[in-house]
Amino acid sequence: MQTKTLAAGHRHGLNTSAKIKLGSVGAGLLLSLAGAAQAQSSVTVYGRVDAGVDYQSNVATGANSSGSLWRASGNQWGTSMIGFKGTEDLGAGLSAFFLLESGFDATKGTTNGSPLFNRRSYVGLAGSAGSLKFGKNLFIDNDIWFLDPTGQQFIGTATLVRGRNWGGADNVIEYQTPTWGGFNATVQTSLGEQAGSITSKRKDGISLVYANQTVELRAIYDVVRDVNGHFTDIFDTSKELILGGTLTIDKLKLFAGYENLRAPDAAPTASDKANHYWLGANYQVTPALTLIGSVFRVNVNKGGGNANLFMAGANYSLSKRTLLYVGMGTVRNSSNANFSVEATNNNPLPGQNQNGAYAGISHTF
Repeated sequence: MQTKTLAAGHRHGLNTSAKIKLGSVGAGLLLSLAGAAQAQSSVTVYGRVDAGVDYQSNVATGANSSGSLWRASGNQWGTSMIGFKGTEDLGAGLSAFFLLESGFDATKGTTNGSPLFNRRSYVGLAGSAGSLKFGKNLFIDNDIWFLDPTGQQFIGTATLVRGRNWGGADNVIEYQTPTWGGFNATVQTSLGEQAGSITSKRKDGISLVYANQTVELRAIYDVVRDVNGHFTDIFDTSKELILGGTLTIDKLKLFAGYENLRAPDAAPTASDKANHYWLGANYQVTPALTLIGSVFRVNVNKGGGNANLFMAGANYSLSKRTLLYVGMGTVRNSSNANFSVEATNNNPLPGQNQNGAYAGISHTF
C-alpha cells in the first residue's frame, strides 16, 4: 500500500488566547507583522505547545523483519502551533480579518513543512452575507474534526485512510455563509496554478452543517486531482464523501461517521474504492477528566484488505490552559493490509497487527 509523509493538520482551534491591543508602540513589537498590525483594531497572538512520549509495536524494519519504536510525541494529541489573527471594523457591519498560523514539532523545534505559515495564511472580509477568504487554509475535509471522537489525534479518523482527510490547501478561495437556524455551508477551491489546465492539481470541496445544543450533522464532499487533473490514488488524489453526526446527552457525547473514497482513474489492478466507518464517545467524568473511546473500520477493494482500529484515551485538565493526555490503540489487519495504529508511515508488515500508545502535556496560550 502507498504511504506518505503526513503533516499534522488536526485540532482546529484553541480554548484560550492572549490578546494584545495595538497602539502606536505595540504595533512595532510584532516583528514582520508590524506593517499589517497597524491597520488592525486588534491583533491576537495564540498558540499551543504539545509534547510527550510515543510507542508503536511491529514497525516494519525490512522485508521480513519488525521492531518496536520508542520516540518523542510531538504532534500525536494535537500539533504545536503559533498564530496571529486580527480584525478591523470597517463599519456598516463589514469587517476585514487576517490569520497567520504555523504548526511545529516541539520535540525537535522544527516546523511541520517548509512554508513559514504552514497551516493557515489568509485575509478576508466578513459581513451579513457571510465571509470570503483568500490565501492558504486547511483543506475543507479537515471539518471531519467535528466528527472525530478523538479530536483528530494520531489514532483517529485520519489513521485508516492514510491521512487523506488531513491535508492543507494552497491558493484558496473560500466562502462561508451566515448561519441560518443552525444551518451553515462552506465552499472552497484550491487553484492548481498550472498553465494550460484549470483542473491540474486542483482541489474543490463543500461542507454542510446543521448544529444545535444537542445534535450536530455534517456532510463534506471534496475532490483532489493529480497533475493531470485525474483521480488516480484513493488515499491521495481521489473523490471523498464524509457523512456523520454527534449527539450530546448531558455529560456524554456520541459520534458516528462514514467516509467513502473513490479513484476512478486508478490503474486497472489498483484499489479504487475504500469505505471507512467509525463510532465513538466522550464522557466527562468530572469537569477536569474526559474519557474517550472509539472504533474504526476500513474496507479497501481489489485486494487492498481491511482493518479494525480500536482507541481509548483520556484528557485531564490541570487548568484552563494546561492538559495531560493519554491515548492507546490497536489495529488488526487482514492478511494483505498493513495499516499503522497511528497516522504515520510506521506501518507493520502486511497481515501483522500493531499496538500503540502515547502520553504527554499540552499547554495553550
